[in-house]
Amino acid sequence: MSSVPEWVLLSLIAALIALLLLTLFGVAVYSGLLTEVEVRAGPPPIRGVVVAYKFRVGPYDESGNLYTENVSLAPKLVSIGVYYDNPMKVPVEFCRYMVGTILCEGDEKPLPDHVRIFRKHGFKFWVLPEVNHAVMATFPYTTPFSIQLATTRVHPALEKYVKERKLSAHPYVEIYKGDKIIFMCPLSRQNDFYVPEMKELMRKEKGEESLPDSAETDPMLPEELMSLELVSENPEETGDGSQQKEHMESEKSHSESGASCSSFEELETDACGSAGKAQLDTKAKWSEMPETWEKAKPEE
Repeated sequence: MSSVPEWVLLSLIAALIALLLLTLFGVAVYSGLLTEVEVRAGPPPIRGVVVAYKFRVGPYDESGNLYTENVSLAPKLVSIGVYYDNPMKVPVEFCRYMVGTILCEGDEKPLPDHVRIFRKHGFKFWVLPEVNHAVMATFPYTTPFSIQLATTRVHPALEKYVKERKLSAHPYVEIYKGDKIIFMCPLSRQNDFYVPEMKELMRKEKGEESLPDSAETDPMLPEELMSLELVSENPEETGDGSQQKEHMESEKSHSESGASCSSFEELETDACGSAGKAQLDTKAKWSEMPETWEKAKPEE
């Protein structure tokens, strides 16, 4: 039996390598490699939302486990992440972020089953406000590789946009909605995007006295949730299987940072008056975040 010529084997190997490279390139293109990143400013695509979240300190790369947990608990709901530090200037082990799930939006009320299951798994609750203006960009979310591409392409574009226009846009918000990732940096009411755990760390950095546990570490929910009847996960806890009423204190911060509407001159707003309602917080910028933990504290 004659052996296969060496040139034939080399040709087959070369063809396989070429096919593999073409496949990888096709996946990269499908994941958004050639997508043009368009940064703009204006009303964000979401209204005020109630989120169930977990707060973490550490590398942003480790946030994937929290996203996976969110999807496993409520596959049909939208995941969201809020990132408070610039990993290019803050050591990755000290970066702070929260990852959660949007339970409801606008005037909607969260379903009691969703509230109950997230509470059972150790999630807390917070209200992210509706803002009139934000710096935004979108990116395809078609494969897990899309997240890596978005990180390397969208974040620098957002930072450049904010720096060139000298805007105060923080923190960075990522919303995983359907087949796209929405990146958003609010230009107003930034204080309300800081969860209690983050505010507590910032107080400690400033050497300020911590607030009582009940002042800001309790779950923050809108008034509508205070009257929800939540069924106990364990019927034996109630004896007769009756429903329990769990009341959660509600407090929604409406403090806004002060600034002039002149910062909106390049944002294509209708008038300076409407921009004035969405005041800017000029105390901290993602693009100007210091290398240490000493970051400007949102006004209380």
